[in-house]
Amino acid sequence: MPRITTLTDTRIKHAKSKTKEYNLSAGNGLHLRVKPNGSKLWLFNYTKPYTGRRTNLSIGSYPSVSLKSAITQRNQYLECLACGNDPRDIKEGTEDKARELMSLTFAIVYDRWLEVKRVTISDSYLKRMVNSIDLHVLPTLAAVPISEISAPEVIKILKPVAENGFLESIRKLCRWLNEIMDYAVNTGLIAGNCLFGIRKAFPPPSSKNHPTLKPEELPAFFDRLERSKISVETKSLIHWMLQTLVRPGEAASTEWKEIDFDLAAWTIPKEKMKMRRDHIVPLTRQALQILQIMKPMSGHRKYVFPGRNDTSGHINSETANVAFKRMGYKSKFVSHGIRSLGSTILHEQGYKSELIELSLAHVDKNQIRAAYNRAEHLPERRKMMQWWSTYLDSATQGYVTRSN
Repeated sequence: MPRITTLTDTRIKHAKSKTKEYNLSAGNGLHLRVKPNGSKLWLFNYTKPYTGRRTNLSIGSYPSVSLKSAITQRNQYLECLACGNDPRDIKEGTEDKARELMSLTFAIVYDRWLEVKRVTISDSYLKRMVNSIDLHVLPTLAAVPISEISAPEVIKILKPVAENGFLESIRKLCRWLNEIMDYAVNTGLIAGNCLFGIRKAFPPPSSKNHPTLKPEELPAFFDRLERSKISVETKSLIHWMLQTLVRPGEAASTEWKEIDFDLAAWTIPKEKMKMRRDHIVPLTRQALQILQIMKPMSGHRKYVFPGRNDTSGHINSETANVAFKRMGYKSKFVSHGIRSLGSTILHEQGYKSELIELSLAHVDKNQIRAAYNRAEHLPERRKMMQWWSTYLDSATQGYVTRSN
């Protein structure tokens, strides 16, 4: 009986090259081919199912692929054969999948997610989000395969942002990155979201409300506004924001075509809204008066409040904040604080929270109820907003009243 020699790492290391290549057998079809140039290649020799032809399948070179790894791979191929499958088909399919995953970089998946995300948010929110991701994330992660991204790597990328004190930016970036990874999971690109929980690696941002005024401070504010040298357009914009309680960007981009004077209503299209949903604003007598002031100045243009340098565009959404600073309200009052002030006073007055939230365009998570509210509560909202306009009138006259 011929002597069977077991293949070992020692024997492989001492295998010398010859003028012709030769094989060292590890059993069950596994061979190590030693070439004249000294290289050593693992091969699995087997009979192809159905055709019955003998063929070799490369497993890799030694020592990159160890004896133990080669045997493990051989055993997997033997299992494939036992099930009637060709190991070559399995291997090529796995390699194709691996190449596909490596080509799916963060930048590619990010662009795909962005196409889905953009239909749910306003253009202004989209711009802020893209600018933040492009600035802090893309320079490092753009070319990294989505399957290779790790939590420690992303935390390292975001750490300088946190160290500079931009903790609110960190909160948003963590949320957006998790949405991108969830998209990759749900579309079958990766098995799991490895970034889940990275927010806990950073301290939470301090909870700050938008600076606003107390109700009793409104008369003094209106007095300063009236005596200031701020332009009529800017003053009208500020009054428009106060009368309608909309967001600064929505107010600045008001278009004449959005106003229905017969119905006394302003319909802000979903493209401009934070949550991508049309918003109807009932216009009170005082709000309509602001439009009458602006009509001679901009009625022939697209926007109610045109830009200063480019009159074909609209006024900057930060214009009101700049005016507040000039009036001495720096860090005391900002344009977003108008909404907080209105919410506080209307709640104190006893108006339903549901009506106030609808007027502030805060989205009801129940889509059906939200649609119902927009249709059915407009008369009630109009009555509430008229009370608010009358309240503001009293403040411009030097006093405030809380009676309904």
